[in-house]
Amino acid sequence: QVQLVESGGGLVQPGGSLNLSCAASGSISRIDVMGWYRQAPGKQRGLVAVVQSDGTITYADSVKGRFTISGDNAKNTVYLQMNNLKPEDTAVYYCNAYVREYSNILMPRDYWGQGTQVSVSA
Repeated sequence: QVQLVESGGGLVQPGGSLNLSCAASGSISRIDVMGWYRQAPGKQRGLVAVVQSDGTITYADSVKGRFTISGDNAKNTVYLQMNNLKPEDTAVYYCNAYVREYSNILMPRDYWGQGTQVSVSA
């Protein structure tokens, strides 16, 4: 089993910044993709940013130029630096990882964190 533990959410004023982190632990052979999704009230969960094991990064158009994702492979940790936050960024942010475990390297599994609330309001 793999656990994802998120931290760093909170309340911030428009234009402010927050940094989220997510650490994966467990019997991990390799993480193929790791990143962040978000879900606002009444909306579907959607991509924010992900980083693949080869370093390829994908951002949602709505966060390009404001958010930066980075990872520490040795720590199985991913970070999301969020700058110039807007009220529309308010959501629960979920960490996601596509993991190859030692018990079954050929079949990666999808794991989710418990979510962390980000609220942007004056």
